[in-house]
Amino acid sequence: MSLSLKTARPVPVRLSPMTSYLLTRIRQSLITLVLVSMVVFAGIRALPGDPALALAGEERSPAALAAIRADYGLDDNIAVQYGRFIGHAITGDLGTSSRTGLPVADAITAALPVTLELAALSLLLAVVVGIGAGIVAAVRRGRPEEWLANALALLGLSVPTFWLGMVLVLGFAIALPVFSASGYVPFAADPPDNLRRMVLPAVVLGSGLAAVVMRQTRAAMLDSLSADYVRTARAKGLSRREVIGTHALRNSLVTVVTVLGLQLGHLISGAVVTEQIFVLPGFGKLTIDAVFTRDYATLQGVVLCTSAAYILINLLVDVAYSLIDPRIRLGGAR
Repeated sequence: MSLSLKTARPVPVRLSPMTSYLLTRIRQSLITLVLVSMVVFAGIRALPGDPALALAGEERSPAALAAIRADYGLDDNIAVQYGRFIGHAITGDLGTSSRTGLPVADAITAALPVTLELAALSLLLAVVVGIGAGIVAAVRRGRPEEWLANALALLGLSVPTFWLGMVLVLGFAIALPVFSASGYVPFAADPPDNLRRMVLPAVVLGSGLAAVVMRQTRAAMLDSLSADYVRTARAKGLSRREVIGTHALRNSLVTVVTVLGLQLGHLISGAVVTEQIFVLPGFGKLTIDAVFTRDYATLQGVVLCTSAAYILINLLVDVAYSLIDPRIRLGGAR
């Protein structure tokens, strides 16, 4: 009688729906980031002008240009240049600025807190004002509160950013010197002075986003308030606050979060104009200076970091979806 030994099969690791959902979204985000890096690298190389001429300055002899091309690897084909760029970028080396001679990573690190604070304040304003006004407009439908909220939203969508910035500077920094019109002071150094300088830029940047959030919140709340589950909640005797806050608002947040994720791209691009108006040393000013001085390394690093931030924001929006509505992550896991 022969004995047959059966080899034990490895037990497959079963991931939770949330873990599987997050891993899928992270993998998609990494693939997107690689594709974006290719587009950014090729786009910078497609700009008119010779980078060697910009780096040479006034010394434009053939020998100097040849030396610069050899030092920066400009004579290599684009695939080799891209591989070298990615290899350095993974280690945090984004090159050296031709304008200042300093590492691009240091310039980005210095400008990042300014743009992050401006974006955070603008987003806070948009969420508080936009969601609040949208709820009021939906609950008080057909009344003066809704007309006022719609009028303010239309005004926020119609007024150009640069015009609103100049009007606020004339009104609240020159005529009534309540706020400061330019410059930046770190929050840790002087919190009151920091807020005096950041309130006006945040209002300019957040007004348009607040208008969009208000309109979408109102529309989503109107749909939720007419749904069967809301009528059932009212029939059970729940209070008006519980019906609106627990049932209608939570189901409306998926639409609002979607709008916020899409509009954050506008927030990032709008920061360029706003930082120029209020002379803030953030990503906007760094980008404009790099464009005008043909600082390709800085421009490449700023665009890549901005794209990575936008991809990260969309990943966080996907995570927020799964927290608001568990059915989303279960569907993504399947």
